[in-house]
Amino acid sequence: MKSIEGTLIAVLRIRGEVGVRDQIKQAMNLMKLHRKNRVILLKNTQSNVGMINKVKDYCTFGEVDAELVKELLEKRGRTAGNKQLTADYLKKEAKTDFYSLSKALVEGKASLKDIPGLKRYFKMHPPVGGFERGGVKHPFAAGGALGYRGKEMSKLIQKMI
Repeated sequence: MKSIEGTLIAVLRIRGEVGVRDQIKQAMNLMKLHRKNRVILLKNTQSNVGMINKVKDYCTFGEVDAELVKELLEKRGRTAGNKQLTADYLKKEAKTDFYSLSKALVEGKASLKDIPGLKRYFKMHPPVGGFERGGVKHPFAAGGALGYRGKEMSKLIQKMI
């Protein structure tokens, strides 16, 4: 996967913690992927791509668009105290709305760190209809669920919202 500046990558943890090497566990902790079915949004930079490649056997990842980011923020965004992220909160704390924030995130002009009190990961449901038929131990290219999936990432996240 090439590092193209300005694109946003969603990383979803699929597998649990049992039997994970310490280096991989540390990389997942740095990315705030502490449990299964958690999604984070990362900028497509060289260092982030390196961390993603380290955890590719336990996660799936791919590019996302502004519409999906907007839906993620509206339905799964949480603030401190596990409260739902609302338009009023965004307007008061960051002086923005869901649409402009999601567009700025995808273009690389903003970060989730810019909004005070916002959790940088999203807790998701397991996907409706399950993962792919190959299971959670095989790569996406071989019919499984792990590794790079490109634009297909949007479909999986839609099933989990």
